[in-house]
Amino acid sequence: MRAVISICRDFREHQRFLVRVCLSVSLFLVVHPCNAQSSTPSTVNGPSDAIDSASSIPKVSPPLTGREEEMLRLIQSLQDRVARLEAERATDSKDISLDTEVEAKKVSARVLAASVVAVPPTRSDIANPIDEAVNSPIEAAGKSLGGKSGGDQEERKFWSPYTPNLGFKIANTEYGDASLSIYTYARYLNQRAIEPTYTNAFGVTSNLQQRQDFQLNKLQIKFLGWMMSPKFRYFLYAWTSNATQGQGAQVVLAGNLNYSFNKYLTVGAGVFSLPGARSVEGNFPFWLSVDSRLIADEFFRPSYSSGIKASGTIAKGLTYQAMVANNRSTLGVSAAQLPNHFNTVSSVLLWMPMGDYGLGWGDFEHHESPVTRFGFHFNHSDENKQSQPNSDSFENVQLRLSDGSVIFTPNLFGPGITITDARYKMASFDAGVKYRGYALEGEYYWQWLNDFRGTNTSGLPTDYAYGYQLQGSAMVVPKTLQIYAGGSQIIGQFGRPWDFRAGTNYFPFKNKVVRWNSEFLYLYRSPVGYTSVPFPLGGTGPIFHSTLELAF
Repeated sequence: MRAVISICRDFREHQRFLVRVCLSVSLFLVVHPCNAQSSTPSTVNGPSDAIDSASSIPKVSPPLTGREEEMLRLIQSLQDRVARLEAERATDSKDISLDTEVEAKKVSARVLAASVVAVPPTRSDIANPIDEAVNSPIEAAGKSLGGKSGGDQEERKFWSPYTPNLGFKIANTEYGDASLSIYTYARYLNQRAIEPTYTNAFGVTSNLQQRQDFQLNKLQIKFLGWMMSPKFRYFLYAWTSNATQGQGAQVVLAGNLNYSFNKYLTVGAGVFSLPGARSVEGNFPFWLSVDSRLIADEFFRPSYSSGIKASGTIAKGLTYQAMVANNRSTLGVSAAQLPNHFNTVSSVLLWMPMGDYGLGWGDFEHHESPVTRFGFHFNHSDENKQSQPNSDSFENVQLRLSDGSVIFTPNLFGPGITITDARYKMASFDAGVKYRGYALEGEYYWQWLNDFRGTNTSGLPTDYAYGYQLQGSAMVVPKTLQIYAGGSQIIGQFGRPWDFRAGTNYFPFKNKVVRWNSEFLYLYRSPVGYTSVPFPLGGTGPIFHSTLELAF
């Protein structure tokens, strides 16, 4: 029994010791912060003020506040209780009340909590006192992007994730998200060495402008994401062509809405590129040249139009796209000019039997194993003169003969003969292979223009045109420097124009976000061309252009 009593006494003595320690800590927290707080200025006008105030320590402490006086009274009351406990222990240690000890512990804990809440942190408790006192929330957010913490170790904080070709995510909620993406480029162009005139197959001569200028050629601002359901996606954009200021369709506000049922079927409505050739499958801007095609591709391809599009996967490595549209090119054409029927159809069947080929030309990705692609495209459209864009429009995609003549030109085929309606059919086949930085890619085209309607058009025969293009590229320095060369030809009843080009692509950040492209090309009687591209309609001769591109 005596052993038990001795153990209880030792336990009570330890408890009293802990109470004394708590009292000492409480007194220190009350007295010491008060002195530290007195050194903090009431206002800080700038970084220099904060530094000066932190280094100056006043000699006289200010009087205690009401909150601090209350804490001192609580501490004094606790000390009195401890003194009474000691007195009771001296007379009869057996009669110490357990309830009194519990109450003393509660009071001590309350005093400690009050002291922590009541006393503000000192300047030494703040990681960066200057930023804490001076910077606004916006300035602090800006510093968090590249600020330093933990000594010299740099810690970067980012506002939103980035996805290549989809831009920065600027909103992410339970109802949807939004990403912002920008595409633009600045181009120096020199056409001064081309021939100043051009004579077409019908003997009509026209003057050519020998340009030399610098342009922020194009700017595209894209907003994309999903809304209400990740399956329901939107893609909206503003697109300008600064080289064609003042002309039709120089500024375009467009986009599309899409719903993905599964991997086999996605349906969309709005403005799309008609998938009638490889360059309009949706792989812009990942071409070897910045926003410039070989002339055969430019001659045969369809353009952008409004309509309904379906796409998806048929089997592993086999995908499709199909679109029903208003016409072959909607840029520069109003709804009042469109025919009242839907017979513009464009489609592609794409096979990649050896794995993912990638969106664009060239093997920037450096495939360790060979990959191939095979694509078959088909286009059909009944067009009329009214639904065609003007010759100077932003995207000058029209029905032309192989010498560049627009088929709707009055009296083109003879006096009194004018075509008002025609049927366009075009099919193409493309193939490509990539391996360890090297790529070889080509495409072959067939085009038929027939079913001519208009004044005296009954005897006009079908116009056939064929063409091809071939391009090869190599990554001389992986992810950094690429060289390429290519050429194309159009074979038709009214001429056989061709072109050749060679160029370099420099990727300073080892990605496709920033690219410096320089290219030399030689044209022979080009049947296509407009202000936005480096070559003019009818051009013959050498052309040089150098372009800095930003695509994120």
